[in-house]
Amino acid sequence: MRNRKTAEVLERFSKKRLAAEAAAEARCLEVYAAVPEIKEIDKKLRTTAVNILAIASSGVDVDEKMAALRAETDAIRAERERLLEAAGYPAGYTDIKYECPVCGDTGYVGTKVCDCLRREVAAAALEDSGLGSLAKTQSFDNFDLSYYSGEARETVAHAFRTLKDFAENFDGGEQKSFLLVGASGLGKTHLSTAVAKTVIDRGYRVVYNTIDRIIDDFQAERFRDLMTYDELADTYFDCDLLVVDDLGCEMQNQFSVNCVYNIINTRLNSGKATIINSNLTSEELRRFYYDRITSRLFGEFHVLVFKGEDIRRKKLQNR
Repeated sequence: MRNRKTAEVLERFSKKRLAAEAAAEARCLEVYAAVPEIKEIDKKLRTTAVNILAIASSGVDVDEKMAALRAETDAIRAERERLLEAAGYPAGYTDIKYECPVCGDTGYVGTKVCDCLRREVAAAALEDSGLGSLAKTQSFDNFDLSYYSGEARETVAHAFRTLKDFAENFDGGEQKSFLLVGASGLGKTHLSTAVAKTVIDRGYRVVYNTIDRIIDDFQAERFRDLMTYDELADTYFDCDLLVVDDLGCEMQNQFSVNCVYNIINTRLNSGKATIINSNLTSEELRRFYYDRITSRLFGEFHVLVFKGEDIRRKKLQNR
């Protein structure tokens, strides 16, 4: 499954919390063997919650009794620290040492995702997405409009603003989809990668793949090789954002056409966002695909046209 790395992060969080607690328990047992008095003190401290409940339930002199209980507990803890230090142990030796003290390695602060889990899931999600090294070099911040001029600059600048706004406001609900068309080397892949990375950083699941590889996955499922239907659906139908690169470069046959239609139709019907890149013009796409596909692409996708000269060639010339 393409969300394997993300699942590994969640499993690792569960294990490291348990490991931290087990390590603290082992240190406690070590200390108890060396200083039995500390074990008795810990027994007393564990009754604090019961005592608090009893005081609150009594309804009599609650504030005064709570203050007395806090003072007694503080004194017991101070004695515990004195005994621990006298036996040669550092302060807090038996405390649980979580990697993240904010969430205690649960990954959550209340019902909100902790920053530590968000960072790790985002990093794993980049691997799961299929973006690979693209995410390291292509972002909104390093997209350079100076390579474009005239009308081309205006159309690409519009695409940049539109996609950046889409990515930064992505909320996982019903979203619009985009069709990016234009010749190779005009920035379609750069901007769709920037969208994918931004949406991943916001905590949503993204899958990025070329149309050839997507069809290969459907073909593998057809012959029950490598992928099951549930894995296929989880990957291409259920992710929050699907980015399809190089539409129109695949070998066309009835099976590939059905795959393309199935993906487009299923995601549109479920309100899932899709970004499709194609080096073909709108006219070429209409000739390449049946009307049932092009009517969906041009009727329900927001079309962004890329114009200008090959940016990759310009960058090579400037080196």
